[in-house]
Amino acid sequence: MQTAPGVSHYEQPLSERMRTFLRLEFLYHPMIRNSERDSDWATRAAISTLLEILAILSRGDVRSEVLSELDHQIAALKRFQSHSGVDGGRLDTLMRNLSVSRDEISSIGTSYLQRLKESDFLNAIKHRSAIPGGTCEFDLPEYSHWLRQPIARRQQDMTEWIQSVSPLCDGASEVLWLIRESARPSKKQAVNGMYQHSMQKDDNCRLLRVSLAKGSSLFPEISGSQHRFTVRFLEWSTVERRAIQTGHDVPFQLSIC
Repeated sequence: MQTAPGVSHYEQPLSERMRTFLRLEFLYHPMIRNSERDSDWATRAAISTLLEILAILSRGDVRSEVLSELDHQIAALKRFQSHSGVDGGRLDTLMRNLSVSRDEISSIGTSYLQRLKESDFLNAIKHRSAIPGGTCEFDLPEYSHWLRQPIARRQQDMTEWIQSVSPLCDGASEVLWLIRESARPSKKQAVNGMYQHSMQKDDNCRLLRVSLAKGSSLFPEISGSQHRFTVRFLEWSTVERRAIQTGHDVPFQLSIC
C-alpha cells in the first residue's frame, strides 16, 4: 500500500512481473533507511531485508525483466517527443534517467549476485534465520560481534552489499513510478460494497490502484486478472473480529495502470 496526504492507495499487481517489482520496492526502501540508522536492531532489520531481496532476485531472471520493462518505457516516452504540448525538458530528463538506469543494470552483468551468494558471513545468517531466534548471540557470535562495531564500520559493509542489488531495485522503482503516473484516477462506486470491471481487449493493464480517504473504516480486497477484476470493500473493527463486506455503497477512485 502506498500513501499520500489525505488518501490511502491500495495496489494490486496483475502480472508476475509487477508482483516481483512491488515486492522489491516494498523491501528496498526500508532496507536503505535501516542501514543508515545507528542501532544494532536496525542493522539486523536491514540484513534480514537484504536476504529477502537476494531470495527474490535469485528466482528467475529479474534482471532481464527490469531491462525489458525499461526498454518498453523508453520506447513509449520516445513516441511523445513529436507531440505538441509536451514538456520537452521533463521528457528528456525522464528518458535520460531511464537510460542511465538501464546502462547500470547492463553493466553489472549476469553474475551481479555472486558476491552475496558466496559470502560465508551472509550465508551463516541466512541459514540460522530459518530457526526462531536462531541469530542470537550464542548461535552467531561473529554476527553479534559485527553488530557491536561502530556504525561507520557496519555501513561500509552494508553499502558494499547493497550496491549489488541497488541497480535492479532502483530500476524497478522507476518503472513502477512511471506505470502509476500513466493512469489518471476515475471516480467509481461499489454498489453494496462490490465493484466489478471487465477490461477491453486492447487494454494493457498491469497494476490496479484503489484510493480511499484516510481514516476510512473500510479497506479493499482486490482479485482478478488482466481481463477482469473485482473489488470488495470490507469493514474492519478489531483484530478479534473478522472483516466483513460492507452493505453500503462505497465511492472510491480507481486507477487502471
